Amino acid sequence: MPAPAPSSPAVVEAEPLPRQEEVLTDAALAFVGELHRRFTPRRDELLARRAERRAEIARTSSLDFLPETAAIRADDSWRVAPAPAALNDRRVEITGPTDRKMTINALNSGAKVWLADFEDASAPTWENVVLGQLNLLDAFERRIDFTDPASGKSYALKPADELATVVMRPRGWHLAERHLRLDGTPVPGALVDFGLYFFHNAKRLLELGKGPYFYLPKTESHLEARLWNDVFVFAQDYVGIPQGTVRATVLIETITAAYEMEEILYELRDHASGLNAGRWDYLFSIVKNFRDGGAKFVLPDRNAVTMTAPFMRAYTDLLVRTCHKRGAHAIGGMAAFIPSRRDAEVNKVAFEKVKADKDREAGDGFDGSWVAHPDLVPLAMASFDAVLGTDPNQKHRLREDVSVAAGDLIAIDSLHAKPTYEGLRNAVQVGIRYIEAWLRGVGAVAIFNLMEDAATAEISRSQIWQWINAGVEFEHEGTRVRATPELVREVAAEELAAIRGELGDEAFAAGTWQQAHDLLLKVALDENYEDFLTLPAYEQLRG
Repeated sequence: MPAPAPSSPAVVEAEPLPRQEEVLTDAALAFVGELHRRFTPRRDELLARRAERRAEIARTSSLDFLPETAAIRADDSWRVAPAPAALNDRRVEITGPTDRKMTINALNSGAKVWLADFEDASAPTWENVVLGQLNLLDAFERRIDFTDPASGKSYALKPADELATVVMRPRGWHLAERHLRLDGTPVPGALVDFGLYFFHNAKRLLELGKGPYFYLPKTESHLEARLWNDVFVFAQDYVGIPQGTVRATVLIETITAAYEMEEILYELRDHASGLNAGRWDYLFSIVKNFRDGGAKFVLPDRNAVTMTAPFMRAYTDLLVRTCHKRGAHAIGGMAAFIPSRRDAEVNKVAFEKVKADKDREAGDGFDGSWVAHPDLVPLAMASFDAVLGTDPNQKHRLREDVSVAAGDLIAIDSLHAKPTYEGLRNAVQVGIRYIEAWLRGVGAVAIFNLMEDAATAEISRSQIWQWINAGVEFEHEGTRVRATPELVREVAAEELAAIRGELGDEAFAAGTWQQAHDLLLKVALDENYEDFLTLPAYEQLRG
C-alpha cells in the first residue's frame, strides 16, 4: 500500500452519521484525495468539451459518426476482455438504491445482477452517500439485516450462491459532492462514490469470487470513457490488484454516446463488460441537444415513445450489433412497473406489456435486461430463458443484418404520435411528485404504478420546455390550446391543489410540495435551459 497522500479531503458541513468512521477512514479519504488530484482537472476539461459540442449541435442540428476514429470502427480484430464468471450470465438485472432494505431485497431477488445505485435512484444526501457505502460493506461481510419498523417484518440475506452480483453505479461526472472538499474544491461525486466503494471492497469481492464491477452513467464521449479507464488503471495499482480486475458497463443514455459506442468499448476494452440501453435519459439527451432544432425534433408524450419507434430501434439494434461484434454484453432497458397489491387487472395489463418488451429484447439479441421490482424478475427471466436456454448469453448473434446510418438515430420525425394535453399534465404531475420526494432524500419513487427516478423527471421537465419553445398546440376539450408558460403554471397549480386534497393539509405541509412545484417551473420555464435538473435541486437538497 502506498503511503497516504500528504492531505486528504475534509468532511465539511455534515452532521456525524452512525458508523461513518468505518467508511471515511484516513486511508480511504487519502485514496479519494489522490483520485481528485489526478483526475478532476481532466474531468473539468471534458465537461467544458460537452458545452462546445452542444454548441456545435445547435449550429448544425446534426450528428455523425466520428471521422477521426473511423480506423477503430473498421478494425475487426479487437475485442473487449472476456467476461469474468460472475458477469457472464446477466439475463435479468434489478436496479435500486442502496438503502438497507433494498440492499437485502435486491441481493435476494433472484436476479443475476443488482445495479446498486448511487446515481439516478438515489438522492445524494450525505446520509445516503455514506450509509449506502456502509450497507454494501455490511452485505459483503454478511452482517446486514433489517426489520421494518412499520410491519415488524425482518429481512436477512440468502445463502451466498443465491445472491445477485453487485454492479455499482456512481454519480455522473457533472455532479459534485459538497460535503467532501480538498483544498477548498468539492470532490466530484463520481470519484467519491467510486473511490470509497473500490477502496473498501475490491479485495473482499475478489475473495468472494467476484470483483469491483461498475455501471458508468451519463457518458457523452469516448474521451470520458478513456478518463474512467485511466481511473481504473490507477486504482488497481494503488490497492495492489491485477490490471483488468475492474469491469465496467457503460450506459448509452446520451445521443452523442450513441455515435461512439465502438470507441467507448475500445477505450475501456481491458475493463469493459458491456453497454446498456437507458431509455429515459436517452430521450432527455435528445431533447437537450436538439431542443432548438425545430419541429422535426419535437418528441411526443414520453409514454408514446416506445422502443419500437424507428429511431429507438436503430439505437438498440446498433447497440446489440456493436456489443456482440466486440464480445461485450448488450443489456436492455428498464421495466419500471411496480405491481399493485390491490388491483389485479392493472397487474394483468402491465405484466403483458412487460412480457412483450422483454420478449422483444431477448429476440433482438440482448443478453439481459433491467427490472425495478423483485416481482418482475421471474417474468423477465422467462423471456430470456426461452431464448438463451442454458447458454449464459447470446453474443454469438452478431446481428450482421443491422445497418444504421447516422441520420437514423435522430429521425425523430419518423414518429406519427404528437404531444398531447394529457401528456403535458402527466409531465407536470410526475415532475412535481418526483422532485418532492428527491428533495426529501428519496431518489426512487413509485408514481402511478411506475418506479420513477431522476431520468423520468429530466424527460418530463425537458418535454415541457421543448413544447413551449416549439410552440406546440394540443387538442383539449374541443379546442386548440398552445403550450405556454401560463398554461403550464395553470396545470401545475391544479396539480398542487389536487395533491393537497389527496394528502390533507397536515401531510401536505410536512412535505416539500411547494418547493418542488417552484423548482419544476423554474427548470421547465426558464429561457436558459438547465443542463441537469439535479444541479439546482442539489442546492436545495436537505442533508
